[in-house]
Amino acid sequence: MPDNISTRLGRLSPEIQAIMGVYALYWKLEETFDCIETDLSHPECHMLIKLDQPKRMGVLAADMLSVPSTITATADSLEKAGYLTREHDPEDRRAWLLVLTEQGEEVRNMLVAEAGDLFHRASGLNEEETAEFARLARKIRDNVLKTGIPEGLKK
Repeated sequence: MPDNISTRLGRLSPEIQAIMGVYALYWKLEETFDCIETDLSHPECHMLIKLDQPKRMGVLAADMLSVPSTITATADSLEKAGYLTREHDPEDRRAWLLVLTEQGEEVRNMLVAEAGDLFHRASGLNEEETAEFARLARKIRDNVLKTGIPEGLKK
């Protein structure tokens, strides 16, 4: 009987198989995300994707699992490039919202579409499986964040 990688991995516990699958998916997505044709850095792409609506920088920092100083530097760069603006928060005039410009919306839409395509190619999941994976991933993320942002992400 031939011994292939799926057979060997199938002997591992479901937990180890899940860890290895998530790691392999992350590795593949990181590698292929660089193929998206933009002049933007990873943090800039990540911020544009997360700006699905106007957000305060503190909310965005939590969404991106980052610290406010990193968010400020990335927002400054995107603002200078014309992808977003800062506007007063109508609920609290002391606070600022990051708002995508028309150019920022166009690039965000392209990034979201490309990221979705990359995810489907890398994961091999269909629409239904992707929805279930997303549900489980949100549950995992929420559970991990109950204890705070992981130390490795506080840079």
